[in-house]
Amino acid sequence: MSALLLASAAQAQQRPQTEQTPQAPAAADEQPSSASAVAPGAEPRKMDSVVIYGSVQRDTGFTPTQGITAGKAPMRLLETPRSMSVVTREVMDSRQITNLQQALQTVPGVSPVNFGRRGFDDINIRGFRSTESILIDGLVQSPGMWTRLTSYAYERFEVLKGASSILYGQVQPGGLVNAVSKRPEPVRRLDGGIDIGSFNSRTVSADINEPLSANGRTALRITAQTSDGDDATDQVWRKDRWLSPSLSIDLGRDTDLVFFSSYSHSQWIRQQGTTPYGTLLPNPNGTVRRTMFTGDPSFGGYDVEQKTIGYSLEHRFNPALSLRQGVRYEEESGTGNFVALQALQANRRLQNRSATRQYLDYDILATDTSLMAKAQTGPVAHQVVVGLDARRGHSRQGSRSCTIAPLDLFNPQYGVPAACPANLSSFAPSTLTVAGLYVQDQMKFGQGWTALLGLRSDHSRERIEDRVRNTRSLKRDSATVGSAGLVKEVLPGWSTYASWSESFLPVSGQDFNGRPFVPETGKQWELGLKHEAADGRLTGSLAVFDLKRQNVTTSDPVNTGFSVQTGEQQSRGVELEIGARLRGGLSLTAGYAYTDARVTRDNNTAILGKPINLQPLHAATLWALYKPTWLPNWTLGLGGRAVSEQRGNLPFTLPGYAVVDASVGYSAPTWRINAGLKNLLDKDYFDGAINANVVSPALGRTWTVSLQLSY
Repeated sequence: MSALLLASAAQAQQRPQTEQTPQAPAAADEQPSSASAVAPGAEPRKMDSVVIYGSVQRDTGFTPTQGITAGKAPMRLLETPRSMSVVTREVMDSRQITNLQQALQTVPGVSPVNFGRRGFDDINIRGFRSTESILIDGLVQSPGMWTRLTSYAYERFEVLKGASSILYGQVQPGGLVNAVSKRPEPVRRLDGGIDIGSFNSRTVSADINEPLSANGRTALRITAQTSDGDDATDQVWRKDRWLSPSLSIDLGRDTDLVFFSSYSHSQWIRQQGTTPYGTLLPNPNGTVRRTMFTGDPSFGGYDVEQKTIGYSLEHRFNPALSLRQGVRYEEESGTGNFVALQALQANRRLQNRSATRQYLDYDILATDTSLMAKAQTGPVAHQVVVGLDARRGHSRQGSRSCTIAPLDLFNPQYGVPAACPANLSSFAPSTLTVAGLYVQDQMKFGQGWTALLGLRSDHSRERIEDRVRNTRSLKRDSATVGSAGLVKEVLPGWSTYASWSESFLPVSGQDFNGRPFVPETGKQWELGLKHEAADGRLTGSLAVFDLKRQNVTTSDPVNTGFSVQTGEQQSRGVELEIGARLRGGLSLTAGYAYTDARVTRDNNTAILGKPINLQPLHAATLWALYKPTWLPNWTLGLGGRAVSEQRGNLPFTLPGYAVVDASVGYSAPTWRINAGLKNLLDKDYFDGAINANVVSPALGRTWTVSLQLSY
């Protein structure tokens, strides 16, 4: 299997465009399409600082026009029959983003905060959990997911919405997030930054790039960041240390090779949320402080290390045929301790708690190898990607279930001892092997027609050794999924599309008769309209979708304590997204999502037809950055988001809310200072909940001042 893994591949990485070659893909400004020509009398398009690397434009600010996630190759969004959002580095910097959840707040259809500030990248897309579908450069991460992405490490985040297993295999039905890493560049740079803010937060960052050859194709880049801070909740804090060196090697004009690595060390006390009784819901004993810590700091927190090493390789045999391979090996280890709220006692004052000690040890070798070929068959131009991705990972996670005293909501006591068993409560080491063969063909024909067809066959095998129950099991899963889409550019810069796609995700466990569960599946229909202005100043998209999640486990009505796969959930909605770079120095990104996600089949009739827990029906977002022509060194930022009430089958509904953010910045030739306020009006609201016993109070007004230096 190791030979198979080393033969598999990852997403392509193209060399920086230091010279014009027939093989180099054109930037969006240069593409020979009817949307590229500037209309008579229109202002010529201002050229962004565009570098071809990572197989796509490095950054196009508020109006990105390309992505790589939908095809594992550069693809115009206008010609992509799927809904895909791109969050660029310029947008993240203008909003003073520090993590993935914040970055995705401007993406319609994404609910990036649902379970409090517990230290993970909790993401919902189109109503369904997508936390385990966060990729880095097209490769999956370890199943542990105990660390969150450092947003400073990435040039952009691409969100591919809906069922998306064709190119990436086992993913959740709502969609996936692909983080595109920073890579070495052909120019010397030295960027540094210092950030300070609310709750004693302080961050120091550095981004150093050094060309090592005359043409810059051999280059070293080192990015690093260290951050410390507290939280609005008592006793909660976090420390992060992160380092990522990458090295590009010049192997000739037809070969690109980038080695990359990273190291991160995070320590934190988990902010688990607070009780709804006395905060959101009434409590006869009074009001509970929202800043009260419901855990116990003496029980400990999280301490996690992560290491990665790998490479991206591309070789162009000729202008029409390329081989691409990527490999990443990842290790993650550490401990996690947290105290969770349970049921409220009859006196409405004491709330029961549980305590858990977790032990984490994961490793994964993820690979992806593909051939991209361009061919002409009669009137049809093809861009075909065919590949094999494979991975092998080991999981050695154990836990101890401990007992701890209830919490007095009105007089909390800390330093309370917890009783933990001598032996592990759960420990089931496993080995997961996955291999998937895929093919996708983008076909262009006629006057503005583009078709995208894909097929994938996936096989996985998981060996589990439960050392607590002294059992062993072998689970095999396989799936064949497809996708199809058709785009028509009806007018220059305007296209309409229709698509169908599938996803699958293996499910652990078995039913009463000992039959292992089959994979969950996702099936989606989507219709849409896209626009890209001729001068590149305006982009937009409108999508209408119908997404079903099937084979959902639900309680067995006959055999108590067991489950059957008869459940189904459905999400239907509309998403609108606009990016604009207007004359006069105003840029903005805006979005709106209507998401009606409901339980359509379940053995629990009480939740049948009800909304999936805490998915807002309406959500809107706006962020605008103004660079006055009469004050060329200044920028002003203003925006926010509005979310409707969040319902479900919990004993409460989270009220809707609207939040305003603002910033002001000043730039000089070698430095920039920026000051920002999030939740400017200090709105009190809840942005999520874990279960009936825990709600997640959002942060009030916070401030950040950033100083960035560039040489």
